[in-house]
Amino acid sequence: MQERSDEQLMAAVMAGDQAALAGLVTRHHGPLLGYLYRLVGGDRQLSEDLVQETLLHVLRQRTYQAERPFKPWLYMIATNLARDYFKSAPVRKLWQGGNSEEALLRLYDSEPSPEERVLAAERGSEVRAVLAQLREEYRIVIVLRFYQGFSLQEIAETLQIPLGTVKSRLSVGVHRLRSMLAPVQKGVD
Repeated sequence: MQERSDEQLMAAVMAGDQAALAGLVTRHHGPLLGYLYRLVGGDRQLSEDLVQETLLHVLRQRTYQAERPFKPWLYMIATNLARDYFKSAPVRKLWQGGNSEEALLRLYDSEPSPEERVLAAERGSEVRAVLAQLREEYRIVIVLRFYQGFSLQEIAETLQIPLGTVKSRLSVGVHRLRSMLAPVQKGVD
């Protein structure tokens, strides 16, 4: 028996098939959690909440365009929910009030996730810290490309921006990431 595509599963979900929903959740929960975890700066609880909200949003859909690729659409929902969270008044006040070091300490999740353990083995803590300093537009593209394995076209569809913009943001983001990591690299050599 051949495994059904995400688009076929979503069509079945729209028809009320709970097993199809379970299949989509099983397939996408882990990668989506890892993406949001990196996107929100390592807050595990917030990442879990955003994954749940994303999946609820998918479940509530009454009209899904079957010709539209599912994965970019799912990540677009997750990205928009994360953006909305950070645009909310209480969160903006938290980030603007007080010093930035204190705000980062409030966001730090002391329990290492599986993703963190792998990244730590590859100097992930430094990379994650520098990645969190990048502007959102660059950070999202880098995380989608290098951590989630999205193609450039999938990123363009997810963020609803032109392919050229994706290429530009990826280039600038990688360049800034390298220049910010250069002092860390020198300290190791």
